[in-house]
Amino acid sequence: MSVDREELLSTAADLLTRRPTSSMDDIAKAARISRATLHRHFAGREALIRALEQLGLRRLDAALDAARTDEGDAADAVRRVIAETEPLAGFLGFLVTENQLFEPGEQHAGWTRIDERISALFQRGQRQGAFRIDLSPAWLTEALYALITASAWAVQDGRVAARDSVRMTAELLLGGVRRSVEE
Repeated sequence: MSVDREELLSTAADLLTRRPTSSMDDIAKAARISRATLHRHFAGREALIRALEQLGLRRLDAALDAARTDEGDAADAVRRVIAETEPLAGFLGFLVTENQLFEPGEQHAGWTRIDERISALFQRGQRQGAFRIDLSPAWLTEALYALITASAWAVQDGRVAARDSVRMTAELLLGGVRRSVEE
């Protein structure tokens, strides 16, 4: 039986998003394959996480492309980013948490590229006068990740309705980054 690697990664991502401490055995069961088959594709959990990271980066790039971050009002573009990444929010949360375990002090080039794309959006909003200039674009990028992942966890735990998560995330972030009239 042939195993589709992309399908296997999607199954692993879905499981690990819900249960981040799942074992390789758990992942194999979820994918309806043997542990030996899973290990033929990924030598261990670290290799699986690296492959999941690549999948996540591809999905994030696609979400940012769909959000059209260079178009229109910066605040509207941030809302589009949140809406486009919402389906990936749990997976993003898992990857952000898991990646802290690897390569201390280093960052994968793909994450740097994603960070730069989002940071450029915040810079654009600052240049337009829509966003506060006392908060760095790098910090706003990290805050965006944190709010998106926190929203996913709140939905997963039943504390926030899924239909409200995008709006609540956008309003909290944008309410905190907008310039006040007094400035």
